Amino acid sequence: MRQLVLDMGLAPVPSLENFVAGRNAGLLEHLRVWSRNPMRSPVPTFIWGGAGSGKSHLLQATCAALRERGVPVGWIDPNVMAPPEFDEAWGAVIFDDCHLYTEVQQAMAFNWFINVQSPRRGAARWVLAAADRPPADLALREDLRSRLAWGDVFQLFPLDDAERRAVLRRAADLRGVFLSDEVMDFMLNRFSRDLSSLMLLLETLDGYALRTQRAITIPLIKAMLENE
Repeated sequence: MRQLVLDMGLAPVPSLENFVAGRNAGLLEHLRVWSRNPMRSPVPTFIWGGAGSGKSHLLQATCAALRERGVPVGWIDPNVMAPPEFDEAWGAVIFDDCHLYTEVQQAMAFNWFINVQSPRRGAARWVLAAADRPPADLALREDLRSRLAWGDVFQLFPLDDAERRAVLRRAADLRGVFLSDEVMDFMLNRFSRDLSSLMLLLETLDGYALRTQRAITIPLIKAMLENE
C-alpha cells in the first residue's frame, strides 16, 4: 500500500491520561506517582509486554510528563544509534525496546545506569525501561540485564476486545470520525489486533476518507485496499 497523505496533526499525543489501563491500572498509577514525585523512584522500573501492547506509549507519555515538570530526561531507543554521554542534569533516563539494543547502545545504557544510580551529586535518579520479555530472558550484557531486573517489574497485559473498541472509539471521536460497530468488527477481525496497528489503520482510513470525501464504511476499507 503506497503511503497516503494523512492529517497527522489530529493523531492523539501519547499521555498517561489517554492510556486505557485495563488490567494495568497498578502500573499506570506507579508511573503517575513517580513522574510527579520530585524525588523520583530510588529503584528502576521495568515494563515488559508483547508488540503493540502500549510500552512505547507509556514511556513516551512518562517522558512527556517529566519534561512538563521541568525534568530533563535521557532517552535511548533502537533508533538512537549514537547515544550521547550521560548528562548530570537529567532527572531520569528511559530505555525503550531495550531487547533490540546494539552493543554500543547496551554499553551506553549501562553507563547511564551507573551514573543515575550513583550520581556525583544528589540522590539517585529514576531508570524506566521496557522490552518485549522479562528481564531474565533478555539477550543483553549481564551487567545491564541484572540491573534492569532488580527493581519494580511489571507485565503489560493486552486489552480485551471491549477495551480495544473503547480505544478505537475514543481515537475516532478525537478525529471527528464515526466508526460503526460493523466497521470496528471488520477492523478487529481482518487486521492485526495490536493497538499500534489499529491506530495506524485508523489514521490511514481517516486519510483515505478525507481524500475521497467518503465516510468510513466497510466498502471504503475494501476500496482502499484494492486501490492503494
